[in-house]
Amino acid sequence: MTIAPARHNGERGQTAWSDAQLLYALEEVVEKELNRHLKIAKDWMPHEYVPWSDGRNFAGVLEDGEPWAPEQSKVSDIGRIALVVNLLTEDNLPSYHHEIATLFGRDGAWGTWVHRWTAEEGRHGIVMRDYLLTSRAVDPDELERFRMAHMSEGFESDNSHSMLHSVAYVAFQELATRISHRNTGHHSGDPVCDRMLARIATDENLHMVFYRNLLGAAFELAPDQTMCAVRDVVTGFRMPGHGMPGFERSAARMAIGGIYNLRIHHDDVLQPVLRYLKVLEIGGLGPAGLAAQEELGLYMDGLDGQARKFDERQAAILARREANRR
Repeated sequence: MTIAPARHNGERGQTAWSDAQLLYALEEVVEKELNRHLKIAKDWMPHEYVPWSDGRNFAGVLEDGEPWAPEQSKVSDIGRIALVVNLLTEDNLPSYHHEIATLFGRDGAWGTWVHRWTAEEGRHGIVMRDYLLTSRAVDPDELERFRMAHMSEGFESDNSHSMLHSVAYVAFQELATRISHRNTGHHSGDPVCDRMLARIATDENLHMVFYRNLLGAAFELAPDQTMCAVRDVVTGFRMPGHGMPGFERSAARMAIGGIYNLRIHHDDVLQPVLRYLKVLEIGGLGPAGLAAQEELGLYMDGLDGQARKFDERQAAILARREANRR
């Protein structure tokens, strides 16, 4: 494949790269990060994290089946809500694979990574569903209805139009997913669930590192374009599960419950990636990159202010709940 050279006007930050050029130019970085990932990542068996001895038949076609009831669950109320949201998000893996395979390609190091990532993510849905059904953590009928509704809608990323936007998005989204899984485990009330989600979170962190390092390489090649992509992604960020049934209500309850909220999004997701890559300190940008960098800095300041207001509302809500329990 012959790739035309990127257009350059002699000033750092002004090179215009097409998606095809960037994919080609970043191939060596992808191969390096893939090799690093394969050395660090550890295979694990989903079935080892499931308490199979707790399982029994559900009501339905089997004569000895027992209907599900909320009191059968060992998981907290907020844990059940977050587990359903997290699993439904994982369920759309076929759509995610289609998007990244179409955007990044199926050949070379890019293709190897796409398939490896998909295989690893597939484990997450397997172990979560097996755990939820075996432990009777959630209503299985409702879970299946939600799955059918969510997957029937499919998924189209907000960033599928741009390779750079997609890389920027997953650098933040993989970390957001890790945080959501980890906090769900902490708030679940079930040590088995906590251990299972900790294992998943480890994978998500490795995926974040892959994309974060790739984003850093993109800043070296195309600083202005990458800065604009990061600005767009950060200011318009949405989790991939936003289209699932009842997402807004579930997200609100997860926010109050400390699973994922504005403070967590600002402090534990956006800031770590921006800080690691020194995004707000990058110099030598052209006009477009400088404008995007300034907008990004202003947005982060505003988000921190919004998070402080949320912290106050959350504290007031939790205080009222505690008072009502007395």
